[in-house]
Amino acid sequence: MKIKNYIKQKLMSFRDIFKDENDINEKSVVGFASFLIMVIFAAVDIITGISGKHLEVQEYIYNSFVIIALGSFGIAEAGKIFGKKDKE
Repeated sequence: MKIKNYIKQKLMSFRDIFKDENDINEKSVVGFASFLIMVIFAAVDIITGISGKHLEVQEYIYNSFVIIALGSFGIAEAGKIFGKKDKE
């Protein structure tokens, strides 16, 4: 029963990400995920290079992740700079 409640709680907290009123910046999450994929690609490329094999990945796929990461972080920062500032 405890496991069922734990899973239900985690699913509910995952759903909270998609609400309009939350504390998570979705653009930063997407940018971080894209950056993480680029880091994994670089690690795998280094490992396969050491083992003497060549990793074949299309350049436009890698460039897509670069654009997504830069765009996401740029939009998130622009939102902080130009966003509505509440004075309380």
